[in-house]
Amino acid sequence: MMKYSAMHETFSIERKMRAPVSRVFAAWADPEAKRQWFACHDEWVPLEYSLDFRVGGRERNRVADSDGVPHAYEACYLDIVPQARIIYAYDMRLAETRISASLATVTFEATPSGTTMLFTDQVVFLDGYADGGSRRQGTEILVDRIQAHVERDGSAAH
Repeated sequence: MMKYSAMHETFSIERKMRAPVSRVFAAWADPEAKRQWFACHDEWVPLEYSLDFRVGGRERNRVADSDGVPHAYEACYLDIVPQARIIYAYDMRLAETRISASLATVTFEATPSGTTMLFTDQVVFLDGYADGGSRRQGTEILVDRIQAHVERDGSAAH
């Protein structure tokens, strides 16, 4: 018999970026820009990616890891305030098993040197999935990648 469980965790990652808010926000909103930085593992094989960035819009990212196991991320955008805030709900699957569901909030604040971006994830790990800190580690990699993307000269200028 399957044992069901829900283990909650919340974490935040703040990053000061040398890029204007408009560029950092655009890196989240533009499908081609996001596709460039939205990957934790360069060696994994992309299978499918789509982004409909609007309230009620959906995002889907499917990849296969180095063992061929599919990883799927599906999101729904709940709130978007241009240049200020993005809130979305997402779940993740390994093969066909849902391992987590999350509510993510990303805020953007203009600073004299660029932008302070704060990413907060309220995650529920499901049915005994032992994350061991890998969600936070993967998110830190993503934040590093978006920072590198927006700080490159002219990479996502909008």
